[in-house]
Amino acid sequence: MSPDTPVPPRSSRSRRARARAQAALDRSSATAHGVAERHARASAAVGHRRRPAWRSPLTRRILILNVMVLAIPVLGLLHLDQYRMSLINSELAALQTQADTLASALGTAAVRDGADGKQELIPDTARQLLRVGLSTTGARARVFGRDGTLVADSSLLAGPLGQVQVVELPPPDHTPSYLIWIEDLYRTIRQLLEGKRQLPLYIEVPEQTAASYEEAASALQGEHASRIRADSTGRLFLSVAVPVQRYRQVVAALMLTKDGSSVDKAVQDRRRDVLLVFGVALGVTILLSLYLARTIATPIRRLADAADRVRGTSGRSENIPDWSNRKDEIGDLSGALREMTQALHARMEAIEGFAADVAHEIKNPLTSLRSAVETVARVEDPDQQKKLMGIIVDDVQRLDRLISDISDASRLDAELARGTSEEVDLKRLLEALVEVQRAGIEAGGPSYRLEIDPREDLRVEGIEGRLGQVFRNLIANATSFSPPRGTIHLAARRERGRGRNDDTIVVTVADEGPGIPPDKLDDIFDRFYSERPKGEKFGTHSGLGLSISRQIVEAHGGVIYAENRSEGGARFTVTLPAG
Repeated sequence: MSPDTPVPPRSSRSRRARARAQAALDRSSATAHGVAERHARASAAVGHRRRPAWRSPLTRRILILNVMVLAIPVLGLLHLDQYRMSLINSELAALQTQADTLASALGTAAVRDGADGKQELIPDTARQLLRVGLSTTGARARVFGRDGTLVADSSLLAGPLGQVQVVELPPPDHTPSYLIWIEDLYRTIRQLLEGKRQLPLYIEVPEQTAASYEEAASALQGEHASRIRADSTGRLFLSVAVPVQRYRQVVAALMLTKDGSSVDKAVQDRRRDVLLVFGVALGVTILLSLYLARTIATPIRRLADAADRVRGTSGRSENIPDWSNRKDEIGDLSGALREMTQALHARMEAIEGFAADVAHEIKNPLTSLRSAVETVARVEDPDQQKKLMGIIVDDVQRLDRLISDISDASRLDAELARGTSEEVDLKRLLEALVEVQRAGIEAGGPSYRLEIDPREDLRVEGIEGRLGQVFRNLIANATSFSPPRGTIHLAARRERGRGRNDDTIVVTVADEGPGIPPDKLDDIFDRFYSERPKGEKFGTHSGLGLSISRQIVEAHGGVIYAENRSEGGARFTVTLPAG
């Protein structure tokens, strides 16, 4: 071929084929890209939802609530103010008893008659009695004379160089630094628990007199008095003062002082016991909370992850974990999600099957139509053209009928789900359908016989329009198979169950035709299955009528099946729950 030879133009069919192929490739690429994008989003969502157990909000809530429930009464137990005051009162009562005993001994053995006839205290004897009487009590005794001067002090000893003050040294402190920090923290918490109650400050003045202590001044007036003080470090000091008397004459005032370390130690020991029990209970609570959270949060997280994987994958390999044996709400949720997933897969398979069946059924008339259209342009014979045009018209009508039935079938699920059930009287519905059929009987057509007991209650709950469609399909099917001047038998009855709610309504539609092949009694309810009478024009029925009827009946909780009559013909039986 020379370069100047013109290239012949491509046929329109070739261009259309190329366009269809390119469109298919584009759709395939777009579909693959969309699937990949959905997978990426699903993987990201699953990854985002997966989190360690300690980061689970549900786990944290369970832990916080359980610890709060445990901590509230423990904090109340740590506030031992009443217990502390009872210990202080006990210590004051013991000091009071010691003071009364010691004051009685002083008034008996350490008092003498003075030159002016008044009773006076013997200081040396008083000091000896104080050392003997308080040798094992740990209290400090001070005796103030009638003029308020300090006469004797158990913490002072007489020596060759004068009086020596006796101070008990604290034991060597080998406490580790972390324990000191814990003690400081405990002291701070204790101060917070005990509140801001301020006690009078205990001060040791260099020259002590009775006026330095209110209780000692009161004792010189013949009264018993006690005081609770604290030094600058918060250490307690308990004081009791009683008058020293002889012959009802106040000679001196005896004041016993004791620090409250035993009280603080008892309260501290009690708090430590409470904290120890709290620590054990806290550990058990945390372990039980984690176990509880794991039995709740972990299964829910795994169910959520499985649901995300099911949503993000197009296959059927992903399954929801089965925990139905738990016999609790998690098991119920697992069972519900598994049933929902199975129903979703079944619905997807049904949609895929429906799409495949639709494509197959539409392809046949389209192929015939395309062949006729391509042929009619090349045929010049008018009779052949007329015949081909008739084929084209039939195929178009068949396509129109198929599309209408397919549209009705595809809308059926949504309409059944959105439709509002109401009480439907099947007796009235069947009578109306039979009257319509009788009014349109043609010459030689079948007759219709309806057998219903007028006393029977044949009401059901459902959508009247869709139930009417079921019986119209069954009557039309029986009419098409009925022989000339045959009879279509319709009957309805109520079958009693064990209870009122177990009753069912049974409706049968029977004809006198050739019957159904025994191996096709269930196949006739498949989509696009068609087993038509001989002589009927091809393509008159789409094969969706019985499939739609079964779908409607099952949506109403009923059952539909077919059988052959012993006397000849077929019988369709519909069973619905009674209303």
